[in-house]
Amino acid sequence: MTGGKLSRFILKVGATVYDGVASGVESRFCSSAGPSVNCPMDFDQLETFLEVARLSSFSRAAEKRFRTQPAVSSQIRGLEEEIGARLLDRSGGKVSLTAAGKLFLRYAEDTLDARKAVCTAIAETERIPRGEIVVGANEGTCLHILPEVFAQFKKSYPEVAVSIKRADYAKTLESVVDNSVDFGVVSLPVTDPRLTVVPIHRDELVIIAPPHHPLARLKSATVEEAARFPLLMPKSGHTRDSLENLFHERRLKPQYSMELDSSELLKRFVAADVGIGFIARSHVAEDVSANALRIIPIADAQVRRDLALIFRKDKALSRAALAFIDTAVKLKTPETVGLATTVPNR
Repeated sequence: MTGGKLSRFILKVGATVYDGVASGVESRFCSSAGPSVNCPMDFDQLETFLEVARLSSFSRAAEKRFRTQPAVSSQIRGLEEEIGARLLDRSGGKVSLTAAGKLFLRYAEDTLDARKAVCTAIAETERIPRGEIVVGANEGTCLHILPEVFAQFKKSYPEVAVSIKRADYAKTLESVVDNSVDFGVVSLPVTDPRLTVVPIHRDELVIIAPPHHPLARLKSATVEEAARFPLLMPKSGHTRDSLENLFHERRLKPQYSMELDSSELLKRFVAADVGIGFIARSHVAEDVSANALRIIPIADAQVRRDLALIFRKDKALSRAALAFIDTAVKLKTPETVGLATTVPNR
């Protein structure tokens, strides 16, 4: 199905009929054009509208949609002219939904969900996984954990498109809950009762330092020994919380040299001798091989950095989604393959 006319978008999946923008919506939004006239709005316009509504910003929506702000404004203006009502209030320096916009938002979401459902349903009539999956994860996971999974998955299922949405822990959880991504890969624990959690990767935090640093000569170092040196810390997230709990338990007050929102930046500044850091062991293998950094195990604590694949419990899993779960579990943690059997089959 291509993004074309939406005035009569009716599809059937199983016993459920989705009438995304059917006659009732026609009369509401296209009455001025007459009941027999098709509305020229398309899927791309609806996706742009939803992005502006979610972010309350034309400029941020333009960045997310990889286009200029004038192009986004033009799409929204086209929708408003066709419908005959303002969808977004641009006054007061903030973008917000009007009453008509709130009504239109619901139908736009239903229409795009229905489009995805029909594509998935048709693909499911064939035994080969097809369609698209969208995965959210943070920078370190995208760079060091997922490439191997994606490579194997694409080799096994070349007909499935894979998209990555890079975001921090909190935003990844939010994206999974609001269905803007199919899966998230995040650090444990995950306590949201709406989510299914499938462990896929075991890891731990280690101390990193440049090769000439005094700690680099040690086989291991205590938390107290590490706290004597300037520290580079992540700005937020599970790693930050775990480290601050560790320091609090030991009544330590280390000097934070810098706070960074990127694990790759943290490694670069450690290599430049700005300070030492704590990071997941799997994220520094290449740096150690290149003799840019040294790993020093923590002698008196074990801080787990295990990862899990998460998705909504009420999510209908396509063949492509089930295949991705199977690939991730088998490839990253062979000892936990049995966990895959807890995922409902279709």
